Amino acid sequence: MIRCKWRAALGAAVCVLLAGEARADVTAFLGVNGSPESRAVTGFSGGMTFVAFGFEGEYASTRESVDDVAPQLRTYMANGFVQNPIPISGLTFYGIAGAGLYRETLGDDSQTSFATNIGGGVKIDLAGPLQLRLDYRVFVLQGEALAKKPQRLYAGVNLKF
Repeated sequence: MIRCKWRAALGAAVCVLLAGEARADVTAFLGVNGSPESRAVTGFSGGMTFVAFGFEGEYASTRESVDDVAPQLRTYMANGFVQNPIPISGLTFYGIAGAGLYRETLGDDSQTSFATNIGGGVKIDLAGPLQLRLDYRVFVLQGEALAKKPQRLYAGVNLKF
């Protein structure tokens, strides 16, 4: 009997959290990939948010630097995130994790394999549907990657609709 009450309460809580209107957003970003050498990274993402939970698809690309033995890195990730459902003074904090594929290229050598990422950030309300998005991620690249755990920091313009 007690288990049924807990299940009912948990089910009701999930329904309340997901009952809000779904929102979509897109982000274009520019940042720094710090491994093995600092290089610019660019990319974009798009996703859906259901109050406090959501998901997004993301593409990012870092140019190679043959002189620094720093490979080009392209990531194709599917991520899930949790965020505060109501902005606090215009700030929405989130934690994010995901998995996908990467392609690393240096000269004539290339590697494609599985990758995971974890990180977090904040979306800062600017005007109307525009937000500034600041994000930090740590990636774990499987296979024979030159940089097994690259880190990325970026700033982006986010449009919610």
